[in-house]
Amino acid sequence: MTVATMPVSTLFQPLVLPNRAIIPNRLAKAAMEENMATTNHLPSPTLIRLYRAWAEGGAGLLITGNVMVDRRAMTGPAGVVLQRGADLGPFRQWAEAGRAGGGQLWMQINHPGRQMRASLGQETVAPSAVALDLGSYSKLFAMPRAMTEADIADVIGRFAQTATLAEQAGFTGVQVHAAHGYLLSQFLSPLANRRQDRWGGPLENRARLLLDVVRAVRAAVSSGFCVAVKLNSADFQRGGFAPEEARQVVAWLNDLAVDLVELSGGSYEAPAMQGEARDGRTLAREAYFLEFAADINQVARMPLMVTGGIRRVEVAARVVDSGVAMAGMATALALAPGLPRAWQRGQGVEAALPPIRWERKTLAAMGTMAVVKAQLRRLGRGSRPSRTCRPPWPCWPTRCASAGAAGNTGAECSGMRLSLVPL
Repeated sequence: MTVATMPVSTLFQPLVLPNRAIIPNRLAKAAMEENMATTNHLPSPTLIRLYRAWAEGGAGLLITGNVMVDRRAMTGPAGVVLQRGADLGPFRQWAEAGRAGGGQLWMQINHPGRQMRASLGQETVAPSAVALDLGSYSKLFAMPRAMTEADIADVIGRFAQTATLAEQAGFTGVQVHAAHGYLLSQFLSPLANRRQDRWGGPLENRARLLLDVVRAVRAAVSSGFCVAVKLNSADFQRGGFAPEEARQVVAWLNDLAVDLVELSGGSYEAPAMQGEARDGRTLAREAYFLEFAADINQVARMPLMVTGGIRRVEVAARVVDSGVAMAGMATALALAPGLPRAWQRGQGVEAALPPIRWERKTLAAMGTMAVVKAQLRRLGRGSRPSRTCRPPWPCWPTRCASAGAAGNTGAECSGMRLSLVPL
């Protein structure tokens, strides 16, 4: 089936954002964690080459993999950090490459909170001293320390500072990551946030950090610079952040000059972003969170974006035709970076990896992440993606014997041992 036989013309219409910035079409490259930084946490030539491939592929919006606001808090080896004192030269090269196709390039900015591997040897902080529940894999993550008021104020300032530097480097926006179980998402979740002060308890308190971060970021950048939020539509865990709470948070964000909200779901504990719920819900085979977006769209005054499992043009068209402004893709663009241009030419190309159906869901989720990262490294080296890439060994990127060791953040260390070694 081709574009010419389906009502998908809306996919290639521009989107005018609340701040009057324009996204040239409705297809976005959603964030994927690349782990391609240099030893100094700067964008590497491999990472820059990867984004040039995506820019030339035709997506109207590219959102980077998460950039840390604090080098003391990393999601894994070879992560990019942008904080005060950073060399902006490589970031300017990254911005130039990512904007080469004429689209928007937004930096996703993040703090991992308790989702930080113990092997990195860094102090772990979170809303409360509540460890990740990953069954037999829980030991891979340290028990976090509950954050103090000073810790919280520091994090707010760091998000604002990173956004300022991103604008100076030539990015056209930032996306504040408040989904997938990272720090801001942890504050939103009653499972991770058990505080009894002004940062915990009722939703108004649990959402305070996200809202304060957005206010600080918006105040730190120019009006033409885009500010977006990535938010869970739900945690997909019983007792966690719920859809009706997501709806309320979006209503509060309406008043904070947010230009777009991306809806996703899940966390390390419940990887709904890979189609796996842990609370008994059944997710759609593609466009996992579209059902939730329809409800949230009733209160949102900013455009919404839905990411999760989109790999076919007819599904992307259905997302946009439903009233959602942007269709976000991740794995599909790791396999076929030129997918948007192919769809615009009328080629009904589909891009999907065979699912990993291991019985142990946590290990399967790690395996899926590792396969995607292997594809990204192939693209960054100038190679074509491999449609037959499967765990455990054949297509793996270069591994370090000391992957994940404290202080080891080398660009050639993929950090994928975690996903490969049966634990």
